[in-house]
Amino acid sequence: MGETFAEKIFSRKAGRKVKAGEFVEVEPDVAMSHDNTAAISKTFLSIGVDKVHNPDRHVVILDHCVPPADEKFARNHKEIREFVRKFGIKNFYDINTGICHQVMHEKGHVWPGALIVGSDSHTTSYGAFGAFSTGIGRSEMAVIMATGKMWFRVPETIRVHVEGEFPDFVGPKDLMLKIAGEIGADGALYKAVEYCGPTIEKMGVAGRFVLANMSVEIGAKAGYMIPNDEVLEYIRRRVKRDFEVIKSDEDAEFEKEYKFDVSDLSPMVARPHTVDNVVPIGEVKGTKVDMVFFGSCTNARLEDFEEAVKVLGKRKFSPNVRVIIIPASMEIYKGLLKRGILEKFIDAGAVVLNPGCGPCMGNHEGVPADGEIVISTSNRNFKGRMGNRNSEIYLASPQTCVASGIYGEIVDVRELS
Repeated sequence: MGETFAEKIFSRKAGRKVKAGEFVEVEPDVAMSHDNTAAISKTFLSIGVDKVHNPDRHVVILDHCVPPADEKFARNHKEIREFVRKFGIKNFYDINTGICHQVMHEKGHVWPGALIVGSDSHTTSYGAFGAFSTGIGRSEMAVIMATGKMWFRVPETIRVHVEGEFPDFVGPKDLMLKIAGEIGADGALYKAVEYCGPTIEKMGVAGRFVLANMSVEIGAKAGYMIPNDEVLEYIRRRVKRDFEVIKSDEDAEFEKEYKFDVSDLSPMVARPHTVDNVVPIGEVKGTKVDMVFFGSCTNARLEDFEEAVKVLGKRKFSPNVRVIIIPASMEIYKGLLKRGILEKFIDAGAVVLNPGCGPCMGNHEGVPADGEIVISTSNRNFKGRMGNRNSEIYLASPQTCVASGIYGEIVDVRELS
């Protein structure tokens, strides 16, 4: 019996052949943390060691509340800056860089075949580049800082096969919402999810990122796909090291397999208050919208804005809707400026903010009021996610969100005249 991608990764790191279900202690290649590094540093200091085991392994990125919205966040940022200076962590990105999951691959800290951990659940994102990447807890990150190691249970693997051509105005976000609706929010609990098939093979970096990013929303320990030429070209421009693309063997054992055909896929929407409460656009069409959030680590890349601006055209946003635009990084921000895309959104009535997480988890820059309805390009919509338990969040693609902002209600972007 052959090995899955996940089994190969952990076999190589453990120095012996391992199978799904085994426990191994290994050293990750990269360990990422963000604003929660302040809390992690306190746990690390309580362990009693006097140095970080391998400072070059760690990447620290401030993104969750940038610039800081209050005294507490400002104090945390100060503590983090002091910590990285004291312990020699050179891979530090301050408030002027972007969302951690975008910054990680932009700055060359992600490559195929890597084992990457992060103190954020959406660390699964780097599977878009052929890495095994997963979120861990703060105490686990502190232990890696102290010892360089942590233990894992090698996950079983679920395969998701996708074929067909996307219809107009339908894309990877609609596919991922469809997958979440079918598999369920806990349908892949602690599994590795391998995305494959003709549709995936042709998919670009931005689309792959959506699938890997939201794999955790179906409970997955990791989500990944084999890099295609576009992905490899992107990585080679940024990574200054050798790497190897790792693939599952033909005779590897998969726990389950799902098949999807996107040829007839319609725009999909996740209704409040769970990511798997997914329906085709027609079932929520006409729902009043108070706010549009176009941002987050899921859908705020250059390609997302390029597709969305086609929907916008010369239209204006409804005066009854607040449209908040947050590019995922300063690199993307500058790209949008050069292309004149931000100006088009501003002229249409949107508010453009600095790269960061912003209102995604309700820290600042766009918290909804009681009873308000938000349609968002983000990845989560549980009660209180955006800072108010008395609001409602719908999740959709950038195209659907922009179209809804124009009309002040959820609309089927395919029906725009």
